[in-house]
Amino acid sequence: MKLVFLYHPVQNIKESLTFYREHLGLVEAWREGDHTVALKLPHSDVQLLIEDDEQDLRPGGVFQVDSVDEFYQTNKESLTFSKEPVDIPPGRYAIYEDNSGNLIRIIDFSKEKQG
Repeated sequence: MKLVFLYHPVQNIKESLTFYREHLGLVEAWREGDHTVALKLPHSDVQLLIEDDEQDLRPGGVFQVDSVDEFYQTNKESLTFSKEPVDIPPGRYAIYEDNSGNLIRIIDFSKEKQG
């Protein structure tokens, strides 16, 4: 498991993008549609991921696993999943909670491997 993103839900993607660029000097790494933008963090491979389409979710880490589906199958009886595996543009994605209710997001890049 490897930390790849810090996830921050935002109310307005355009205003937040301006804030992170102007006040923190972050540079856009990539974007997906009108609701998701990743920003490069200095001296780190981890990126800041901001989204304005799932504001009810709390901030937290996004960890890369080899296979979201395998992780889910192996752990679905012992972990509380608040979002079962779903397709996203680069691969698969799911969310589970730790014993304090913090959200832990997992992602794989299986679609990128196919291309």
